[in-house]
Amino acid sequence: MAQFEEVSQKSAVHPKPVGLVLQYGTAGFRTNSKQLDHVMFRMGLLATLRSKKTKATIGVMVTASHNPEEDNGVKLVDPMGEMVTPAWEVYATQLANAEQEELLTALKDVIEREAISMAQEASVFVGKDTRPSSDSLSQAVLDGVHALGGHSKDYGLVTTPQLHYMVCCQNTQGRYGEATVKGYYRKLSQAFIQLTKNVPNRTDDQKALLVDGANGIGALKVCEMETYLKNELQLSLFNDGSSGKLNHLCGADYVKVQQRAPKGVEMTAGERCCSYDGDADRIVYYYSGSAGRFHLLDGDKIATLISTYLKELLTQAGLDLQIAVVQTAYANGSSTQYLEDTMKVIVRCTKTGVKHLHHAAQEFDIGVYFEANGHGTVLFSKAAEEKIQKLAQDSNTNDERRRAALLLQNTVNLINQTVGDAISDMLLIEAVLAIRGMTVQQWDAIYTDLPNRQLKVKVADRRVIDTTDAERRTVSPAGLQEAIDSRVKKYRRARSFVRPSGTEDVVRVYAEADTQESADALAHEVSLAVYRLAGGVGEEPKSL
Repeated sequence: MAQFEEVSQKSAVHPKPVGLVLQYGTAGFRTNSKQLDHVMFRMGLLATLRSKKTKATIGVMVTASHNPEEDNGVKLVDPMGEMVTPAWEVYATQLANAEQEELLTALKDVIEREAISMAQEASVFVGKDTRPSSDSLSQAVLDGVHALGGHSKDYGLVTTPQLHYMVCCQNTQGRYGEATVKGYYRKLSQAFIQLTKNVPNRTDDQKALLVDGANGIGALKVCEMETYLKNELQLSLFNDGSSGKLNHLCGADYVKVQQRAPKGVEMTAGERCCSYDGDADRIVYYYSGSAGRFHLLDGDKIATLISTYLKELLTQAGLDLQIAVVQTAYANGSSTQYLEDTMKVIVRCTKTGVKHLHHAAQEFDIGVYFEANGHGTVLFSKAAEEKIQKLAQDSNTNDERRRAALLLQNTVNLINQTVGDAISDMLLIEAVLAIRGMTVQQWDAIYTDLPNRQLKVKVADRRVIDTTDAERRTVSPAGLQEAIDSRVKKYRRARSFVRPSGTEDVVRVYAEADTQESADALAHEVSLAVYRLAGGVGEEPKSL
């Protein structure tokens, strides 16, 4: 077949380093950009096959998110804007790791297993972040698409969530929105303006927000969007990419892990600030207290704010829809307790990784999911959207119910349901705070986080750790869970769990308790147990 000849020829331009093995992680391949040229070409091939198989447009995003600037990576996007299905992650790994002379065999294997008709048209959308390596790597993706005769649309510089959005718009024939960056800005900003115009006399203080763009693509795109917001939100942008390095001493991951403000952001007491990550699919909020103390509002606080707001609107609208919050084991115990006991909201716990949360959230009328790191969104079932729409359009409804339904309708339009989206989440949070007349301090005070500590223990092989119950309990090695249980019993309001890292040979340890001293002590004791029972390497973990 002529197609395969072209694959052979073009593949020689993107050769694989012999013996290099890469793993498709929670969000695609990610490593030093110098090792990725052949991977990008092959992901172009795979996306083309996936498009033929699904008879739909597929997305390929070139980004390494919150990783350092010298890294890069790739995320594949399925037809409805969701992450690629797990069976195809396996194909991705096989294709990426096939030695040069085995590539065609690996490719034909996928075609056979999936019974793909090569005569079927294929369409692939490609986007990239601002890393220096993204230009040549996204070209390699396009080469792969064209080698198999696929049609491509190169969106150039976009945030990861924008590409997810375009793919969904394209495959819903525009029902979800217009598949352009301008269409994205228009849909979100109109919904935001509709929501905030219901708020009497918002002051300039309430409209002001400091944004740390992580020196990445989010900074570029939020600048483009500002004119659409018509001064309803006044952004002061820091780390806009004009001088600093991507994700260096800034961005959502830095702020969350270091528990401090990013470089270059001067905060006065009580000012609202937020940080995106490198590809703008995560967001965290924070502020400085009166005594200069740093306060972080992470994914748990965001999920709580949003679900509380939605639950109130559902009650006002008289809509009987089931709302649930999906968390991982990393969610702070205080947030879980507040949601279950005070808000009476269903809380579901899943394994770490957005794909697990997204999947669980789809089981409810309204599913709110956020990882503690600030990656999350809200999903509405088709039936829920239809009920909201019907009520909002019903002129016989009483005013309070209809007002609530209209707010819900605009809220649905403001949310990027395909994936966590820092820009969309930011606008949603700002709208909710405005509608509820809340300051960032009042939001923070909904509940107080239990002090916690995360540690890493180096081990010879992370696969010796096997977990169950959404990673909250270990099954192997023998004796480890008992050791954790006995140490947890010594402290008040304590819990701890361990899980193997998805990316490196370490075991991640999480502990929380009623005081920071207790949380630190517990984390250290559990780390020692892991080190002794799970084949720790190097020095024994020292107490903090």
